Amino acid sequence: MKIKDQSTYKTSIKRLCSFLAILYVFLVVSFYFLAGYQLHYRESRGDFEMPSVDAATVELTKGTSVVQDFSVRVQRLQSITILWGTYYRANSGIVTVTLYDLRDNTPLMSQTYDTASITEGSTTVLTAKTPIETIYGAPLRLVITANSDAGKAVSPMMASTAWKDGFTLRLNGVITPGVLCFSATGEDYIWTGLHYWQFATIFGILIGVYLWMVYARWKKGKWSLLVNVVIAIQKYSFLIKQLVARDFKAKYKRSILGVCWSFLNPLLTMVVQYIVFSNLFRFDIPNYPVYLLCGIILFNFFAEACSMTLASIVGNTNLITKVYVPKYVYPLTRTISSLINFLIALIPLFVVTICSGIHFTKAWLLLPFVVICLTIFTLGVGMMLSTAMVFFRDTQFLWGVLNMIWMYLTPIFYPESILPKNIIWILKCNPLYYYVEFIRMLIIEGVSPEPTVYVQCALFALGSLLLGTLIFKKNQDKFVLYL
Repeated sequence: MKIKDQSTYKTSIKRLCSFLAILYVFLVVSFYFLAGYQLHYRESRGDFEMPSVDAATVELTKGTSVVQDFSVRVQRLQSITILWGTYYRANSGIVTVTLYDLRDNTPLMSQTYDTASITEGSTTVLTAKTPIETIYGAPLRLVITANSDAGKAVSPMMASTAWKDGFTLRLNGVITPGVLCFSATGEDYIWTGLHYWQFATIFGILIGVYLWMVYARWKKGKWSLLVNVVIAIQKYSFLIKQLVARDFKAKYKRSILGVCWSFLNPLLTMVVQYIVFSNLFRFDIPNYPVYLLCGIILFNFFAEACSMTLASIVGNTNLITKVYVPKYVYPLTRTISSLINFLIALIPLFVVTICSGIHFTKAWLLLPFVVICLTIFTLGVGMMLSTAMVFFRDTQFLWGVLNMIWMYLTPIFYPESILPKNIIWILKCNPLYYYVEFIRMLIIEGVSPEPTVYVQCALFALGSLLLGTLIFKKNQDKFVLYL
């Protein structure tokens, strides 16, 4: 199809393509510095957890030793933690803990501890000055010795019933069934992070080729998706603004406090749920008010936007039957209206965060990503609901039930750890789980999630939008027959 009059469009497609190319470069470079350490490393999935203690090894006096042979599937070993017993007495002397690489008997790290500072059931941590690499799956040996006198020595604890392949425990040179009560922790490389610039370059080339094709088609007077979007935004921008303003004003019509409810609603909900769940159920979650508020404002936005979008077609029957306007404008404006409320609700979240003693970090600047992904995901769901509502008016009642179930399946007020392992997969299938955890990691922990989390959030958003658009577009011509 030919574009009859290119001069009627104010926006230059050439400038738009140039702007998008520059924006991509800016975002790629900014993300590299904002994501920081988490772009390259993650907590190792091969960490060895400490087994449950049920016995003591030997009293570590002069001439005695505890030796644990083992291996770890950790790419960058950082620390080894050992559990101790003291026989509930005051002890004296020095304990030495050394880690060896058995491939060449090289000492990797060593540290001494004053036994007087070791208490019953306490731990000591052997920490590497720099993470130890190239030991993934390699045979390692942990040697523990002391110079204490009898009756004044400590004892490393063990799990006599635990046994792992490749683990051998020697007490004073004698192989003993069981495993030393210790843990090994470290980091693994993130493959996508190690090849970040290669991926960025490949995607940049693909985007550049697409923009060049768009510009070439535009010069020939042909349509493309990007040109369609630009023209639609220009043509209906005034109507979109008016519909958004109408929905926003209607929400607070005849309300004394008006827009202040965008602040008060999440805060009051947080206070009620904080009192209930932190006192009655006693969830021991650090910075629980912030944890709770992150979940509340994200789910409130999703629930409100979907509820408003659900009736966007049915509620605009007069406009749809009398004036031609692309029908996707109606669910879009409802989503934008809810997005404004969501952005306002972020203000009390930041206030509560700062009052809780959490300091601003550069990771907070990554918040637009999760907001955009959540908005796109919500729009996709809203388009499906608005389509279903036209043909099945019961959709509004079914959505009320589904929305409640969805809320309880999202860890808003409870920790993920309380769920049984056999149903944890349900949580992992919940897109809102990833968005809620994303914003909590940015604000509470002050770090960027792993690159895979970005991909998951983006895929859920694009998948929802694609499915919603296909369903909406396939049925939009039938809407007038059922309104």
